[in-house]
Amino acid sequence: MVEDQAFEIAEIFHLLGDPTRLRIVTCCLEEPRNVGDIAETVGASASLVSHHLRLLKAARLVRANRSGKQVFYVAADEHVQRILKDMMDHVAEPHRETP
Repeated sequence: MVEDQAFEIAEIFHLLGDPTRLRIVTCCLEEPRNVGDIAETVGASASLVSHHLRLLKAARLVRANRSGKQVFYVAADEHVQRILKDMMDHVAEPHRETP
């Protein structure tokens, strides 16, 4: 892994380390959602969600699609979906102690 990749990956995990941003991205895993829907789902203000979406979009974790006056956000690609779904599955597994 080259240094630039390590920095970029660390930055992505840093962004996802914020619970609100993580909830925003997971909210957008299955279908495109507008800011109002995301804000209601995650329990945050629309302005806070918009701020987080700008950061997530810049990191290529979500992408925006305009439909008329509405902007809908969805997970950027299958890589993002797969990583988050795998982590959710991992957390849902029963904790096993190693001998």
